[in-house]
Amino acid sequence: MELGLWQTASLSLLILVVLLLPLTVHKVEENLEAFLFCCGIFAVTVSKSWSGSLVLTALEDPIKITLAVFFAGLLFKYCNKHLQKAAKKAVGFLGLRTTLFLIVFLLGMLSSFITAIIAALILSEVVMMLPINREGRTRTVVFACYSIGMGAVLTAIGEPLGTVVLSKLSGEPHNADFWFLIEHLGWYILGGVVFVSLLASAIRADTIKNAPGVKEDAAATDEHSVKSIAVRAGKVYLFVMALVFLGDGLKPLAQQTISKLSAGWLYWINMLSAVLDNATMAAIEVTPDITTRSLTFLLMSLIISGGMLIPGNIPNIICASKLGIKSKEWAKHAVGVGAVLLIAFFVILSAVMK
Repeated sequence: MELGLWQTASLSLLILVVLLLPLTVHKVEENLEAFLFCCGIFAVTVSKSWSGSLVLTALEDPIKITLAVFFAGLLFKYCNKHLQKAAKKAVGFLGLRTTLFLIVFLLGMLSSFITAIIAALILSEVVMMLPINREGRTRTVVFACYSIGMGAVLTAIGEPLGTVVLSKLSGEPHNADFWFLIEHLGWYILGGVVFVSLLASAIRADTIKNAPGVKEDAAATDEHSVKSIAVRAGKVYLFVMALVFLGDGLKPLAQQTISKLSAGWLYWINMLSAVLDNATMAAIEVTPDITTRSLTFLLMSLIISGGMLIPGNIPNIICASKLGIKSKEWAKHAVGVGAVLLIAFFVILSAVMK
C-alpha cells in the first residue's frame, strides 16, 4: 500500500522512538516488552495493516520460542549442578579466557545446525556458571549473541533469515540450495565469529571472580524456580509478538523506501535491523534478480546490526530476558562492536566485490 505523508512521518518518528526511548527512559527500559507491544499496535494501526491473518501470526509465531524457553528452563533447573561442575572443570583445565573463546566460537559455528534459539538457551545458562561478575557476563553474552546471529544465518535451519533468503533465491538465476549461504558468506562469517570470540576471551581482570557459579545479585537467586521460568517465558512471548506487529506495521514504509536503494545505501540503512526483524527486512529486499554483490552487502549488514540492541535478534531477547540485561547495558557493550564490524566489513566487501 502507498503511505500518505502523515503515515510516513508517524512511522519514521516511531522508529526513532523505538531506538531512543529504551536507552534514555528508565520506565521504558524496565517494561521493554510492553513498550514494544504498544509501538507495534501503533505501527499496525497507522499503516492500516490489521488483518485476521496478522493477529493469528502474532499469536502463533512466539509459541515455539516460548515453549523452548520454558522447557529448557525446566531442564536446566535439574541439570544446574552438573553444569556447574562441567564449567568449573573447563575453566580449571583450559583457563577462563580459552573457555570463553571456545564457548563463543562453538555456539556461533554450531548455531546454523542446532538453531539460534537452542544456542542462546545454552549460552544463557552456561555463562551463569563462569567466574565472572555481571559486567563480564553481559559483555560475554553480547559477543556470543553476535557470534550466534552470524553463524545461524548460514542455513535454513539456524534462523528465519536464512530460510527467507534461500526460499526467495531457490529458482533462476541463483538456484540456491542448502549450501548456498555457506558458499557465499562462509569466510566472512567465520572471520566475524573469530573476531568476537577473541573479544570475549580478552576479558578484563576486574570482571573475574574467584569461583564459578557465584551469583552476585538477589534477582538471580530464584532464577530456576518454576514461577521465574514461567514469567520469563511469558515475557519472551510478548516480546516476539510485539516484534511481529512492529515489523508488519513498518513493512509498508520499508517497501516504499528501502527496497529502492543501492547496495551501498542498503548496507547502512539496514542498521534498522537493530530494532526490526531481519527476516522481514530480507523479505522486502531480496528478489530473484538481486546480484551476489548486493546480496552479500545487505545480508552482512542485517546480521551485524541485529546484535546492536536487544530487539534486533532472538538470541539477544532470550539472553537478556534470562539474565536480566537492560537496554543500556546491552548497548554499552554492543553498539561499539557493531560499528567496528559494520565499517570493517563495508571496507572489505567494497574491496573484494568491486
